[in-house]
Amino acid sequence: MELAINPLTPGFAAEATGVDLQSGAGDNLTAAIRQAWLDAGGLLVVRDQNLTTERHIEFSKHFGPLFGDPATEPLQETVSIYIHPDHPEIYRVSNQVEADGKPKGRKGAGTYWHSDVSFRERPAGASILVAKQLPDVGGDTIFCDQTQAYAALSDAMKEMLVPLSAVHDFEVAARTQYAQPIVVEDDMSGANMAVHPIVRTHAETGRKSLFVNPGFTSHIEGFDDDESAAILGFLYEHCTRPQFLYRHRWQDHDMVIWDNRSLMHFAVMDYPDDLPRYMERTTIIGDRPT
Repeated sequence: MELAINPLTPGFAAEATGVDLQSGAGDNLTAAIRQAWLDAGGLLVVRDQNLTTERHIEFSKHFGPLFGDPATEPLQETVSIYIHPDHPEIYRVSNQVEADGKPKGRKGAGTYWHSDVSFRERPAGASILVAKQLPDVGGDTIFCDQTQAYAALSDAMKEMLVPLSAVHDFEVAARTQYAQPIVVEDDMSGANMAVHPIVRTHAETGRKSLFVNPGFTSHIEGFDDDESAAILGFLYEHCTRPQFLYRHRWQDHDMVIWDNRSLMHFAVMDYPDDLPRYMERTTIIGDRPT
């Protein structure tokens, strides 16, 4: 087999075919996939990857250190019940329950626009999600390219935004997206909060993008509540215009790699519980936004 890359939209996102990562990925192949991911604007769909959990973790380490890896930086996971019991690097997404009644993964994970773990000093770089079991229909994930969105702003708006910073706080999502019993006290006391520039420069490509999201961004520093809400509301509406979006319809054994430094995403939960869905995600620790 030979690696082939094809665009999925005119602006960003591509698919990769012709590789079997379960059989192993040498340095050259891994480097080629990683470059294709960057060239595609940070979204690469690698088709037909029936990966074991162990192989998924091994491949992900080529993108950087993993949240939850005991050998690097243990994940202070907000909802530990969703972490794989044998592999702390794996966050599980599912609408199913185990025989003992415990969730097999987070039901309704990411059903709001967000960038993974943006509330940390070092937010997520890449996320790598593998489809293990899919409903017959539904369960799409929508991605937003904040690089294109930034480029489309007027020069005056760019000039205003560049010096600004925004606060990212897990509490924004915790109070609306998570059931209270599974949110630990530290998550509601500022332990998961960070300040990041609104306009971020990508450490590898040098491209500039917006770096705010409705899921975790609470406010802009130095503005009152109404001013902050007005600016953020404009940016969210601007970013989610159709020309900046790609809607991914999952296929069996898809592996999707996305760049949290320049993309937001939204999981569409339009499937019932009698249509099982189970996915596993690794999350790479990224750089400090600049």
